[in-house]
Amino acid sequence: MYEMLEIDCCISCGKFPIENTGRGEDISPEIVIKNLSLKAVSLAVTLEDIGHPIKDFTHWVIWNIPADNIIKGGIARGKNLSDGSVQGIGYGMHRYAGPKPPKGKTHSYRLTVYSLDCMLELGADSFKRDFLKKAQEHILQKGSVTGEFE
Repeated sequence: MYEMLEIDCCISCGKFPIENTGRGEDISPEIVIKNLSLKAVSLAVTLEDIGHPIKDFTHWVIWNIPADNIIKGGIARGKNLSDGSVQGIGYGMHRYAGPKPPKGKTHSYRLTVYSLDCMLELGADSFKRDFLKKAQEHILQKGSVTGEFE
């Protein structure tokens, strides 16, 4: 089992700011990590629409982010980023894709951060399920925040 990871970001108050949604600038939020393990080598993030008819519909999956107390916002599009991060396949297709439910509907979204004891050998054409399977034995900590958007 793994330890709880304490994270804070713009959705910690329960709502997504417009700039972090598909109706705004669609930029990834900055994430602050409060108790990152000294053993952490890398971080990973998933964003799921937990209000979508398809269970836990993936909006974003990224791994091999170098371990640090801050994940900067506005992560670039692309499969393999200059810092070694890899963005997999989700609704965003190798990029962050913020909330954008049908007009008049409110959905809940879960942003989860994982700290891992290694960099994963996993290609960018992988899905969230592939990431989770590969990461399973390497997760040190995990933390989530949930926010809504209409």
